[in-house]
Amino acid sequence: MNSKTIYNEALPGLSEALLHGSRIVDLLPGPDQLVRRQPKVKITITLNSRSVEFFKKAAKTHHMKYQTMINEVLDLYASRYTADSDRGSLE
Repeated sequence: MNSKTIYNEALPGLSEALLHGSRIVDLLPGPDQLVRRQPKVKITITLNSRSVEFFKKAAKTHHMKYQTMINEVLDLYASRYTADSDRGSLE
């Protein structure tokens, strides 16, 4: 269907805003800034089935891989104790 949409009424002030508005600079980061490129190390780990099921369910809800979610949690935990030595230490 190739019918044109015809607008009869615009919101009050819309044409004025379009005529006198200014262009907004792109607010989104570039694709290279969206992907964190951290070196990965393959390991074998045994986890509680309850924890794995939690991450699998959450990952399915958010359309992502459960291993990625577990990795993010571990990264946050490690960075918390690496960057904030005043509040806690693993040593």
